[in-house]
Amino acid sequence: MRAIEITRPGPPDVLQLCERPMPVPKPGELLIKVHAAGINRPDVIQRLGHYPVPPGASDLPGLEVAGEVVDGDFAASGFAKGDMVCALVQGGGYAEYCTAPAQQCLPVPKGLSAVEAASLPETFFTVWSNVFDRARLSRGETLLVQGGSSGIGVTAIQLATALGHRVFATAGTDDKCRACADLGAARAINYRTEDFVEVIKAETGGKGVDVILDMVAGHYVSRELSCLADDGRLAIIAVLGGAKANEVDVGQVLRRRLTITGSTLRPRSIEFKAAIASKLREHVWPLLESGKIRPVIYRTFALEDAVQAHTLMESSEHVGKIVLTLA
Repeated sequence: MRAIEITRPGPPDVLQLCERPMPVPKPGELLIKVHAAGINRPDVIQRLGHYPVPPGASDLPGLEVAGEVVDGDFAASGFAKGDMVCALVQGGGYAEYCTAPAQQCLPVPKGLSAVEAASLPETFFTVWSNVFDRARLSRGETLLVQGGSSGIGVTAIQLATALGHRVFATAGTDDKCRACADLGAARAINYRTEDFVEVIKAETGGKGVDVILDMVAGHYVSRELSCLADDGRLAIIAVLGGAKANEVDVGQVLRRRLTITGSTLRPRSIEFKAAIASKLREHVWPLLESGKIRPVIYRTFALEDAVQAHTLMESSEHVGKIVLTLA
């Protein structure tokens, strides 16, 4: 099969089209003929050499795919040969064929294309796990999404809005802020020209937001604590601004009962991810099929153009998801 491999740590041009043996599904797995594969920030971090591949996982990049089931453990999966599915995988998505634990596969939502479905697993699993499970966003509470125009961001804005929450988002340009507002954000904040702490305080009558989904960390953490409501929760899912947070007022954490939490999804167990998949199928797939939530695809690239796709990802010019397509 054709695939994209990382020849060495480095810039996008270390990605190279290659031929690899077709993967063989293990018990409990399905073999998927990949029609499309989503690109995510962790793929870039892996390419740079900063995101180790979990033991036993494919060294090929790619954490989400959509395509046709062609083989595998049908008895354990509930799927049949020929079914169209999308799946969260530990690696191997940038290829013509990919194996996936059956419990991490979901049917392609009715009305969606394979390209649209390939944009779903990584972001929806991540947002549900962190915003609703870990940070416990509850009825009547508010959410701030840092990086609202990213794949994670557009998912979080739409999902929380569809479930009845007031959502705020930050982005780096006025155009991206307008895109966040179009997706449902009550107020989009241009972090280059506005102070998100001041805006959040003003928009919430001084209370602050109940939950923050953060991909920046670093110097943002102390500022984020200042715009959390009492009993607020900060969920960190990436450290694009640095892994160390200086001058955090821990006294504020104590006095106002704040929670700082975080997680990475890739190394978690199949059982953990299966539980998230079940919740997505119950609570989110109906929203996708009804059109209340829609995938946001910024651009697609052919598999062999993965270098250009990663270059675009690193530019941060996009709003939504970048997807590789396979003929």
